[in-house]
Amino acid sequence: MVGVKVEFLGGLDVVFNKQRLHKVDITDPPVPTVRDLIDYIVKNMIHNENDVGVFVENGTVRPGILTLINDTDWELEGGEAYELENGDVVSFTSTLHGG
Repeated sequence: MVGVKVEFLGGLDVVFNKQRLHKVDITDPPVPTVRDLIDYIVKNMIHNENDVGVFVENGTVRPGILTLINDTDWELEGGEAYELENGDVVSFTSTLHGG
């Protein structure tokens, strides 16, 4: 099991019951990746099916959502292939704001 903190910022918290910080335990697979975390979020944390498209597009984090792993751009950490470790903090921040 790997325990991580997940933050939803920039208005994304609305999709997650207006809660910005979540503690998530991923038990399968034994060495989960950010891809597994994204799947977990979609399957277990987004309760309104209409909100899935706010977070993901074509099976990955939607363009316009900045994704950080321990305050580092996920692209520098390997993106979806990054293997999560206990205590990691994964932040998703929407850069798309209505006007």
